Amino acid sequence: MYDHPFSSLKSFQHAFNSGLSGLLQKGGLGPFILVCANASFDRRVEAATAKGLAALFQSLSAEYVAALSNGKTIQAVEEDLLVFLKLHAVGFERLQATETRHAGPWEVQFNQLRSFRPKRIATLLPQTLHLPYDEAGFHFNKPFMQKEAFWAGKLSGRHATLYYNKYPFVDFHALLVPERESCLPQFLTEAHHFYLWQATLDLSRTLDGVGFGYNSLGAFASVNHLHFQMFVKPDGMPVMRENWQHNGGSKAYPTRCARFDTPAAAWSFLGEMHETNTPYNLLYSKGLVYIFPRQKQGCYAQPDWSSGFAWHEMAGGMITFNRESYTSIDQASIEQELARLVV
Repeated sequence: MYDHPFSSLKSFQHAFNSGLSGLLQKGGLGPFILVCANASFDRRVEAATAKGLAALFQSLSAEYVAALSNGKTIQAVEEDLLVFLKLHAVGFERLQATETRHAGPWEVQFNQLRSFRPKRIATLLPQTLHLPYDEAGFHFNKPFMQKEAFWAGKLSGRHATLYYNKYPFVDFHALLVPERESCLPQFLTEAHHFYLWQATLDLSRTLDGVGFGYNSLGAFASVNHLHFQMFVKPDGMPVMRENWQHNGGSKAYPTRCARFDTPAAAWSFLGEMHETNTPYNLLYSKGLVYIFPRQKQGCYAQPDWSSGFAWHEMAGGMITFNRESYTSIDQASIEQELARLVV
């Protein structure tokens, strides 16, 4: 159905990992941060890029120390430079690899490098689900972002660009930006809802476990430029387990979750969210969409072990940034936090 890289899971994995190696060879700060984060998340990437990452880190360190010592301006994206300086303070050789474990049905992740990144607009408290696209803000049309593109072309009838996620927390984590140059804000329309439903179906024919997450404004969307978070997870997220009531089982999910098996029914429900200005997170999988209406970010005290509950957390994957939180968080505390988000 698709040309490389979507023709098979093997082709996608090869293209994804080869692209990271190619980025590293080009050098520069942005590619270093991106490949380093992906290497700390995936040991296969780390094994293929370890020598190149170490060499580039030493080169960039020498360049930046010399510049700072002589009062010279460093020509780099400020966010990337901040992350690099944090990594330099910790020590590249002491960067800890991502780890995962289970607490009951929930997945818990220790992701150190992701904690170094700035929070962008996810720290703000938007009053509406729709804000105009801001040319002056962060968006995927920035020239430096084009280095981080993994693929671009026609996908399910629309032009789309697929970027590496700079700070991944799921396998083969990428950002799908449909019609990038149209400068669409992070507000889901009926047309793009149906598009994502179809794109997920199309890709699932060759990529077992493909899915997409979506965060509305007010639900920890970090960029106001229409995008969806792609991943490949054949075992699925915890929210997909058969024992939950929304999947036909007997156990109540600790936060509100509605599952739909047609895009029209899901859109009718989403229309209610838009009318009432209720923030939400989405999870698209093959022939299904999970909708999580929730409390607006900033309107409740979130736990100190989390930077925010977005689509991944609502679907059952908890990200922590220090080892103490990673080892101590338990099933009861996770379910308590999810329950607090019920509208």
